[in-house]
Amino acid sequence: MTNQLLSSLFLAADGTVYLIVGIVIAVLAVAAAVVFGIVYPKLYQKKLASQLRDFKSETDRMLEEANAECKALKKEAILEAKEQELKLRNEFEKESREKKAELTRQEQRLVQKEDTLDKKEDSLLKRSEELEKQKKELTAKEQEIKKTQDKVNHQHELMVQELEKVAQLTKEEAKQILTEEILDETRHDVAIQVRNIEQTAKDEAVTEAKKIISLAVQRCASDHASEITVSVVPLPSDDMKARIIGREGRNIRAIENATGIELIVDDTPEVVIVSGFDPVRREVARLTLEKLIADGRIHPARIEETVAKVKKELDQEIKAAGESAMFEVGIYGLHPELIKLLGRLKYRTSYGQNVYKHSIEVASLAGLMASELGLDATLAKRAGLLHDIGKAVDKEQEGTHVQLGADIAKKYNEKPNVVNAIAAHHGDCEPKTIEAVLVAAADAISGARPGARRETGTNYVKRLEKLEEIANGFNGVDKSYAIQAGREVRVIVKPEQIDDAQAMFLAKDIAKKIEAELEYPGQIKVNVIRESRAVEYAK
Repeated sequence: MTNQLLSSLFLAADGTVYLIVGIVIAVLAVAAAVVFGIVYPKLYQKKLASQLRDFKSETDRMLEEANAECKALKKEAILEAKEQELKLRNEFEKESREKKAELTRQEQRLVQKEDTLDKKEDSLLKRSEELEKQKKELTAKEQEIKKTQDKVNHQHELMVQELEKVAQLTKEEAKQILTEEILDETRHDVAIQVRNIEQTAKDEAVTEAKKIISLAVQRCASDHASEITVSVVPLPSDDMKARIIGREGRNIRAIENATGIELIVDDTPEVVIVSGFDPVRREVARLTLEKLIADGRIHPARIEETVAKVKKELDQEIKAAGESAMFEVGIYGLHPELIKLLGRLKYRTSYGQNVYKHSIEVASLAGLMASELGLDATLAKRAGLLHDIGKAVDKEQEGTHVQLGADIAKKYNEKPNVVNAIAAHHGDCEPKTIEAVLVAAADAISGARPGARRETGTNYVKRLEKLEEIANGFNGVDKSYAIQAGREVRVIVKPEQIDDAQAMFLAKDIAKKIEAELEYPGQIKVNVIRESRAVEYAK
């Protein structure tokens, strides 16, 4: 409404403006006429007076029209203002009616609520009266019961006194005699029940244990192929054998010296046999041969370079093997160093059984048995996976694999229960948890399976390890390798410490120590190699 009133006022103002403009124009015209009358000659005064009259009449006409238009606009603005006022009044009345109706409804609801509350209050008052009445009745009954109880107690005392006179025993004496008789009978019955329960528990425990172990073994399917000591490398053609051997055998000697593995190049078509008791060395030699055959460049310098490269790649494979074992049994959060040690077990055997696969199997068996018993399966799996971790370093450090494994687990912040399970899996200490007992049982089950282990193979490997250990114990020895199934030990010495004459004496000393400390069939060849190299780079 306000906007429309303002519009009407602006329209009226426009009419006034037109009137003022007309007056101003008239004044300007009069001023112009006066000026022209002074400036121009009197000859034109009449003509100007006539034009002035015409202009004045035109100005009057314009003023009349402006006044009429102004009145019309003013009237229109007043009408619009009245219409807007009427519209606003109707809206206000409508809103007032709606609010009044809403207030009426709220008032009715409040009245209904008051009625409901009044009814509830009446109901509560009635209920309170009933409860008070019941309370009084209960109090009366309680008093009656108390009187009756007093009468019963009095009668009981009279009966007890009469019984004491008849039995010639006091109440305490009779109670003591009766208690002793009941205790004797109870002890006898309890002893019989305990013996029966113990026997039943033992029978059921044995049956249940066999059931759990059989279920775990059935659910855990693992490979049990025993480790062998040779690998076969296929060749694209028999011509490659000559390149592997090299001129005067320099290539094959370089491979054997760099890897400590014996290469057997016989009449078998298109294959070379890699023989050695150490799985890591054998794998390095096999991969080196495959890369050299694929590359085609076979010479001593290239062989040494390839061996170094393969060893780095094998380190990565060892880490990947550790992660794979961890994920296979569903264990997470192992320390990175533990993962590497776990991967090294892939190339470690015990009685011909691969320790890596053995650890995974023990973890699976222990976890399954723990699940059957409702125990912590994760703890059992973790301890089972790490129980032989000491075998990854037992050739490098002093101590049993059990002691080394427990120390390693403690070093890398494994839980005390895991450390205890590792330390107790061969009975070296007391198991503190049932999970530790399950790990020991799973280890025994895995090793006792038919075909899982071979005693002869382990003794053979130990003899070769002892052979290398004897050779490495002499000063000036860089590295030594037992080859040809232990019939030869190849000793590589440091040329700056051992000269040619000393090399001969060193071979004799090693042979004498082998004779004194080892038992072996046939004879062992001691081959001491001294090699000097001069290297210079052309720039």
